[in-house]
Amino acid sequence: MQSRPRKRHYHDGCAVAQVMDVIGERWALLIMREMMFGPKRFGDLRTALPGISANVLTQRLEGLEEVGIVARRKLPSPISVQVYELTPWGRESEPLFRVIGRWAVRSPRFTPAPMSVASVVLSMRTMFSAERARNLRANIGFDFAGEQFLARVRPGSFYIDVGDAKQSEACFAGDQNALAALLYGGGLLAEMEAAGSLLVSGNYMLAERYLTLFPLPETAPPGDSPRQPD
Repeated sequence: MQSRPRKRHYHDGCAVAQVMDVIGERWALLIMREMMFGPKRFGDLRTALPGISANVLTQRLEGLEEVGIVARRKLPSPISVQVYELTPWGRESEPLFRVIGRWAVRSPRFTPAPMSVASVVLSMRTMFSAERARNLRANIGFDFAGEQFLARVRPGSFYIDVGDAKQSEACFAGDQNALAALLYGGGLLAEMEAAGSLLVSGNYMLAERYLTLFPLPETAPPGDSPRQPD
């Protein structure tokens, strides 16, 4: 049996350093992100994180379980499959993802790339602007390959979670990356519909307004170059 690689530690009394002993491992934070909206099977995680190997995923799940961030359980019959989920303490990490997300997207080197369903949904929690929404009251649904979510927009607040997409006034269905392109890349809804990558049902004007509620923060200015000696 192959032994697990020995973990590296910072040996630092700072709480940040100690938690980084665990979540600082490559892929650890992304694995946690994928479970932010509920339990996932091993295969679900592999699909959402195509660059990770089965061996590394196993190691990271074991490490996260060891420290109490992730738990595994078996779903009741007739499903009877093993799933992984965040513990209550693990779920407390969500604000970290939102703060890091807003900070990271300001990077001058930030490059758009494909995003998982969980990543796109979490990004909406992160980028929502209450100022832009003003007094809007709306329920917006999302259906990404059978994964359904429901967003509730209220004056001064926004919440999105797993839910029945049909319980909405407007619903987006299709590719989550097409939605991300509309939210953050300035794409046109009509073009996405014409391409068949995203479809809207219900109140079309409401759907178009919803897409304007997630402005990205300004890109950080590049750092000054070190002064050259005279």
